[in-house]
Amino acid sequence: MNYELTKVVFATNNKNKLAEIREMLAGSGIEVLSLADIGCHADIPETSPTIEGNAIQKAQYVFDNYHISCFADDTGLEVTALGGAPGVYSARYAGGEGHDSEANMAKLLGELNGKSDRSAQFRTAIALILEGDGEPKLFEGIVKGEIITEKRGGEGFGYDPIFRPEGYDKTFAELGHEIKNKISHRARAVIKLVEYLKNAR
Repeated sequence: MNYELTKVVFATNNKNKLAEIREMLAGSGIEVLSLADIGCHADIPETSPTIEGNAIQKAQYVFDNYHISCFADDTGLEVTALGGAPGVYSARYAGGEGHDSEANMAKLLGELNGKSDRSAQFRTAIALILEGDGEPKLFEGIVKGEIITEKRGGEGFGYDPIFRPEGYDKTFAELGHEIKNKISHRARAVIKLVEYLKNAR
């Protein structure tokens, strides 16, 4: 690398994700900027048919328009009995514009009604594009588990109340943020990203 990496943009509007990354990179000498920090208020497109494609698309948009090192993530729930669905469409599985978690969970439980194989996995892809390089690098995190038959737990978001990770008898929504953030798909991808960024200095 032919330059000193001191700043990187996280292409997200999720304050919780931003805080988590900043905490993990504390003391590294790398400042994590938000989209607001660079004056980006655009509705960044996510039109790829794959999780990796969406992550690259978001990172590429920021890199092309603001010319600064950046990374973006995308996540999907992949259910074996449904051929990997909802996958890239996880956030809008039930249709409509917004992220209606209740409707998404209801649809998924309905689709799995009567099916014996309830195995599933959450998968996160993070795309990183660095100045002086320009080629996207991908980091993946996966957590395997199963879809239970009814919602349990009040924490988390999305499909957390119906996803039980392997090795646990509780759903993500029952385990709470502290444990989930240590074992989750996104945490696993973020750890790989952070290690790479620290070594990139």
